[in-house]
Amino acid sequence: MDTPKYMIGVAAQLVGMHPQTLRLYEAKGLVRPRRTPGGTRLYSDRDVARLKQIQRLSGELGLTLLGIEHVLGLQDTIAQLRDRVARLESELDAQHARAAQDVAAVHRSYRREIVLWEPPRGEIVRRQPYQHPRPQKD
Repeated sequence: MDTPKYMIGVAAQLVGMHPQTLRLYEAKGLVRPRRTPGGTRLYSDRDVARLKQIQRLSGELGLTLLGIEHVLGLQDTIAQLRDRVARLESELDAQHARAAQDVAAVHRSYRREIVLWEPPRGEIVRRQPYQHPRPQKD
C-alpha cells in the first residue's frame, strides 16, 4: 500500500486530475510522493487514495485547499491517536496478564494446611488490638 509505483501521469489518470494539480497538492503539503534518485515523483496506492479524498473534499463538499489541509491534518492526527491507543491497550493487556500471573503465583504459594491452634492450658489469651509499627527515627 505504501510502495511507490505510479509516475505522476499514471497517478493523475487514476484520480482524474491534471498532473499540474498533483504538483500543486504536493507544494501545499497535501500529498507527499516519494522521489527516485533522478527526481521522478512516484505515488503509492495510499497517495492515490489520499488524492481521491482531496478530490471528494473539494468537489463534493466544496472545501478550499486551506479547509482540505485542515481536514487532512485532523484525520492524520486521529489516525496517529488511534495507533497510540491501540498500542497502549496492547501494553495494558500485557500488564493485566502479568499481574494475573503474579497473583496466581502468590495463591499457589499459600500453604493449604489447616492447623488447629489451642491456647496454652490455664492461660487466658486476650486479643490485643493491632498497632502499626512506627518507623524508627534516626
